[in-house]
Amino acid sequence: MLLVRRRKLADDIFNTLTLRRSTLFAILGSGTGKDIIMTTTRPPGGSVFLVEDEVMIRMMVADMLEELGYSIAAEAGEINEAIRLAQSAEFDLAILDVNVNGKVISPVAELINARNRPFIFATGYGSSGLPEEYRDRPALQKPFQLETLARLIDSTLKAATA
Repeated sequence: MLLVRRRKLADDIFNTLTLRRSTLFAILGSGTGKDIIMTTTRPPGGSVFLVEDEVMIRMMVADMLEELGYSIAAEAGEINEAIRLAQSAEFDLAILDVNVNGKVISPVAELINARNRPFIFATGYGSSGLPEEYRDRPALQKPFQLETLARLIDSTLKAATA
C-alpha cells in the first residue's frame, strides 16, 4: 500500500513538473515569453539543503527549487548522510522529508534547529505525521505545486529574519 502511494506521489509530482515545463516552453515559443519572464517576481535566491529518500521526487523538487532561483547546497536520501550534512553543509533553508526510509527526521531537524536555520517539512501524511515537537513548523503536503513551494519558502524565510 505504501509503495503504491509513493508511486502515485512520484507520478503526480512528475506530471506537475512536466506540465509547468511545457507551459514555459509554450510561452517562450509564442514570442511574448521574454515579457512574461521579465515581469515575474523572482526570489532573491539562496541555497537549500534537501532531504528526500525517493530519488525521483528529490530530483523533481531540486528542479522546482532551481526554477525558483535557489541552488541546492546539499542533498541526502538517507538519515545518516542527512545528519552529517546538517552539521557541516552551508545552506539558507532546509526541506526535510518527514519519513526517510522508515526513520523519522527528528535528529536532522534538531541539528538544523540548533544551527538556527529555517526548515520546512515535506510529508504525505499531513500535519499529524510531523514529529510532535515540530508541529508548529511549516509543512508542505505532498504532492505540492511550484507555487505552493514558492509561497512557503518565502514565508519561512521572512519569518526567520523577523
